Amino acid sequence: MTTTPPLATADVVDTTTAALAARAEERRLRRGLTPRTAFLLRRLGRLVVSLAVVIMASFLLMYLVPGDPVRAALGQSATPELVEATRIQLGLDKSMPEQFLRFIGGLFTGDLGTSVRLQRPVADVIAQRFPTTLLLAVLAFVIAVVGALPAGIGAAVLARSGRRRGLSMAVSAVLGILIAVPSFLLAVGLISLFAVRLGWLPAAGWGAPADAVLPVIALAIGPMAYLVRIVQVEMLAVLDTTYMTTARAKRLPRRLIHLRHALPNIVTATLTVGGMILAGLTAATVLIEAVFAIPGLGSIMVSSVGAKDYPMVQGVVIVYALIVLGVNLVVDVILATIDPRSSITEG
Repeated sequence: MTTTPPLATADVVDTTTAALAARAEERRLRRGLTPRTAFLLRRLGRLVVSLAVVIMASFLLMYLVPGDPVRAALGQSATPELVEATRIQLGLDKSMPEQFLRFIGGLFTGDLGTSVRLQRPVADVIAQRFPTTLLLAVLAFVIAVVGALPAGIGAAVLARSGRRRGLSMAVSAVLGILIAVPSFLLAVGLISLFAVRLGWLPAAGWGAPADAVLPVIALAIGPMAYLVRIVQVEMLAVLDTTYMTTARAKRLPRRLIHLRHALPNIVTATLTVGGMILAGLTAATVLIEAVFAIPGLGSIMVSSVGAKDYPMVQGVVIVYALIVLGVNLVVDVILATIDPRSSITEG
């Protein structure tokens, strides 16, 4: 009697992946969709559902928070006639279903309502302040990526095969501290050192190039430290592979080995984390803009929350959600283009 030898773990994984891919392909063929089209439709569906949840939550915000938002935004000295006129102007005298339908209809036409505190259309305020927030997030993202790639690769090369264990532990400790410290605490420390004590840079404001230095650094340090750690781990795994050993055995220049052979193999993980970092940086601008008095979406959102200007808060929350969801969608599409296997098991 003969026995069939057990499958190796890699064979089991390959067999399972192939079976899942076959079933997914069969379902797609029955629907008449190409793999790329099916993937895009799934991602767009998730984006729509997530955005619908955010819109519903932002609308209910006005009813979940106690107090009269119109009275809070106008102040206690406002006359009852002004309060009632403002409530009618905002449509708050209507029933909740009517207000929700008006709210949804406004979203499709670009009408996000009117700010109670500023007495201006919310869409106009957002359009005026959005470029500042976007510039701040993009600058921080570029600095984080540009600084993390060489630092992560260098740390991996120095620590390969267990060498320089003390240096590796010190780097890990520093990175852990930088990742754990909130960006607004870093901002306060940077202001104290470079603006108050040394007087090299302005502590607040926006307009001159020097005004962007401290807020961008405060935003970039934490994500850069996290990305350095990811690049280091991925690079260490790549350096221990067989083809890298072969490349070193051929006595190829180190620069060629690290940049041409190793770097492309860490692109997928770096791009995935980088997309999440960009989305997180956009949201993190809320506190940074408040600390540095930057006229962006974050600062107007903080002041609007304090004043209970809920139409403004709703509009900014929806814009932030669109940015985060949009960045995640773009990253998913890029990853699926680079590595089609990333979507192979999705039905």
